Amino acid sequence: MFVTMAVDHLLTSFILLLISNTGFSAEISVFAQTGDSVQLDIKTQELLEFDVLSWTNDKSENIVRFMYASKTEKPHPSYKDRVDFNDETFSLTLKNMQKIDSGLYTARAAGESEKIIVTYRVSVIDAVEAPVLTVKSNWSSDSCLISFTCRSHEFTLSSTFKYGSCSPEEVTSHEIYTLILYCSEESIICNHSNTISWKEDRINITRLCEDNKRFSIETHHGLSMSGLMFIVFVVVVVIVFSGFVLYCCCKNNKGVKQSDDTDYDDVETLTQKMTGDTWTTITYCTVGHQTPSSAHDC
Repeated sequence: MFVTMAVDHLLTSFILLLISNTGFSAEISVFAQTGDSVQLDIKTQELLEFDVLSWTNDKSENIVRFMYASKTEKPHPSYKDRVDFNDETFSLTLKNMQKIDSGLYTARAAGESEKIIVTYRVSVIDAVEAPVLTVKSNWSSDSCLISFTCRSHEFTLSSTFKYGSCSPEEVTSHEIYTLILYCSEESIICNHSNTISWKEDRINITRLCEDNKRFSIETHHGLSMSGLMFIVFVVVVVIVFSGFVLYCCCKNNKGVKQSDDTDYDDVETLTQKMTGDTWTTITYCTVGHQTPSSAHDC
């Protein structure tokens, strides 16, 4: 047991000595939006005198070398016009960052020995896309119950809200992306975010419920008016049809009467021809068309 404790003590001392000599420090995560600039600062206050300070990437390229004695700096050709170095704070600003620029960036000071001052892990990501909030509402006489769906490129959230009460927010996330669906007194909000940007879509629930109520009333009124107009239409059709039938009947009766009058006139003319100017009393047996037998009987 004593031997084990001694070994552990020696190992711990070795690690501390290694950290002290190399200046090892934990990585600092930094996120940058595509096309933006990022500033990397030297935060330690233990920076001793040095001859050369350099910022390097994970490809071991010297982005910039600063000579303390001459106060001169030498940028790497591939980073020309893309970096700014502050010779007082020794911070490094990288411009127009692209996704291929993601990686480790380390500041080292060299003098009698080389020491790592700070290490940054830079991640260049795109801004989030705007989410899409869609609504499917159900209106009743006493409530406005609304179902919402919130969508982003990575996630989908759905929830139901009742006008006048706010449900707990819905949250889902993965890696650096988060989607949140929540409500306020007047709106439903869908928020999509990552570490460097956020966008949202919102719908006014008060206006939506009022519009639905107005539409319901107008629809009911429209149906009532439609029913009334249908009844009026049926009554008009019945009246027109009845008038047409009555007109046809009257026309047929008038035609029969005219025909009878014509037959009577024909008989009277024939009688005048037979007697000349002298009127003779004749008894008419039948007015209208006669058959030979009926004429003989008369």
